[in-house]
Amino acid sequence: MTKGQAAAGIALPPLPDDLRRQEAHAPVVEGEPIIAILARERQALDRANARQGRTVRFYDDLTTRYGARR
Repeated sequence: MTKGQAAAGIALPPLPDDLRRQEAHAPVVEGEPIIAILARERQALDRANARQGRTVRFYDDLTTRYGARR
């Protein structure tokens, strides 16, 4: 248990591994149309935004369960 958890008297659940992951940029392949690269980059951004949303929901769930204020 970390110092903060011990002081609070609660053990927080671990952050899901998926929420720690960084999203890589789409690969750039020489000679490939720019629009294809842009489409893959937008898909990567969509995945990153979805992960951020899951992180926010995870945090909101914690604050609801443990009565913390934002």
